Amino acid sequence: MTVGQLNLFIKDILGQIPLLSSIKIRGEISNFKSHSSGHLYMSLKDETGTLRAVMFRNAAFGLDFKPENGMQVVAEGRVGVYERDGQYQLYINSMMPDGKGNLHEQFEKLKAKLRAEGLFDASTKKEIPRYPKCVGVVTAPTGAAVRDIINILSRRYKAADICLYPALVQGDGAAKSISDGIKYFNNAKNCDVIIVGRGGGSIEDLWAFNEEVVARAIFESEIPVISAVGHETDFTIADFVADLRAPTPSAAAELAVPSAEELFDKFQSAKTRIKVATNKILENRRLLLKMYADKQVIRDPISKINEKGIYLDHLTKLFENSLKSVLGEKQQLLGISMSKLDTLSPLGTLSRGYAVAKSFDGAIVKSTNQVKAGDSMTVRVSDGEINTIVK
Repeated sequence: MTVGQLNLFIKDILGQIPLLSSIKIRGEISNFKSHSSGHLYMSLKDETGTLRAVMFRNAAFGLDFKPENGMQVVAEGRVGVYERDGQYQLYINSMMPDGKGNLHEQFEKLKAKLRAEGLFDASTKKEIPRYPKCVGVVTAPTGAAVRDIINILSRRYKAADICLYPALVQGDGAAKSISDGIKYFNNAKNCDVIIVGRGGGSIEDLWAFNEEVVARAIFESEIPVISAVGHETDFTIADFVADLRAPTPSAAAELAVPSAEELFDKFQSAKTRIKVATNKILENRRLLLKMYADKQVIRDPISKINEKGIYLDHLTKLFENSLKSVLGEKQQLLGISMSKLDTLSPLGTLSRGYAVAKSFDGAIVKSTNQVKAGDSMTVRVSDGEINTIVK
């Protein structure tokens, strides 16, 4: 077997061990070198030994810290053999400062818990007021963050008051101090929106904003809350619960209030548009008024009345003619009906010499069989009745 063959054989053997394909190693960085290609070369050591390691450029690009000699880290990757030197080494996929791993695990666990409870739901987010009268700020009373917030709020929108709640934002008691600040503004009801945040730092520095007590204070706040923690790349639990997340404290101040200059420009633009629209409406009304003024009915209203009078006479004549025509038709129809009625009337028949005989009980006698000798009868003729006795 050649040396190369042996190294390749060992490389294949190591590659078949699942444990070595994804493993986390804790150690101290030494012999650190950053190559112009972007690859990182180093050794990880502890009190018992040393392990060579390499992190290629595409993996190193995702680091959020600068590795240095003497730094304690947790590196995740695979163990393989570098055939040329016959040495095994760790090919690092990701790396974080030692201690950050536990914090990251806590972060993900709390994040999953609060998401399941609905603290991150968009439906729970409150709208940020457009023109707040007062902005509450929960942050450290000193430092760049509070100075940036106050400067920007004062410059952008002087109409809003600024109320600062000085809070601890790092170390023991910071989480309670932050939550107390949020509760203070809700109890006092002296502001319309709350900015909660601090400047950048490590995950340990920002950890107070990953505490559950802060998350629940933000969620329970009746006043809208803007989170402004760290830099643009930093995300905390507070960011997910807040009604609005700002990438920096300065950005939070810009989101909390409108720009007075922009409002002035909008007012001026609206004023111009109103003036133009008003002038246009007045001009249209002026033209409309002139058009009406030129009409004959305005210039000579009596002539219009006379025209309507002539038309009224015409309608009256039409009505009278129509009424006469209808009455004539009705009178003719009435004469015909009366003639028919006279023809059909029993009195007409009697006037021609006929008579109607009725028995003593009023029944009309149509046959000799209806009466006998001695019966009383009444004979109706055209001008009266004759009482008779049957012989």
